[in-house]
Amino acid sequence: MTQVKICGLKYRTDVDVAVAYGADMIGFVFARSKRQVTADQAHMLAKNLPSTVKKVGVFVNESPSEINRIAATVPLDIVQCHGQETPEEVAKINYPTIKAFQVKDSKISGNIEAYPNSLLLLDAPASEYEGGSGETFDWESLNDTILPQEKIIIAGGLNAENVQTAIAKFHPFAVDISSGVETNGTKDPEKIITFIQKAKETK
Repeated sequence: MTQVKICGLKYRTDVDVAVAYGADMIGFVFARSKRQVTADQAHMLAKNLPSTVKKVGVFVNESPSEINRIAATVPLDIVQCHGQETPEEVAKINYPTIKAFQVKDSKISGNIEAYPNSLLLLDAPASEYEGGSGETFDWESLNDTILPQEKIIIAGGLNAENVQTAIAKFHPFAVDISSGVETNGTKDPEKIITFIQKAKETK
């Protein structure tokens, strides 16, 4: 079954809803963003979570040493690199990694084969901030037969209405959502619940 990651969480109530309804991963954004949290804030949000729920930290072009420091403080289970991090930089991170790639004009920007030990997140091109625009990329134009399904995470523009289509197309390891479970820029518990339920229904 495809795993579900709810990203950009800032408040305990939202974390609790995501966990209670079956999120497999929760994401904390440490890069510049309206969803940005500090290491101390994430530490408080991560307290007392079941070990089955993985805590993911999202970074953009941060130094490996600072990533490792923050990851130890929270503590994180997985580090997501959402910028132009090189394979050498990613290799210096002391945690399992997710490497994000933008998909534009039916092409993946970057060499996914250069990150053999990372999960691979596919997203639409960034807008105001690195780390996702809330738009979908062109799913149909991407040659999904070359993608390692067991390592792929689909992000960008997902919502409760299209997540089942995305899963049926890519059969990914996970789907990742942030703005798609928000109302007026704030996480919406009902949207979180509906999204998780729709994703988990898909075979």
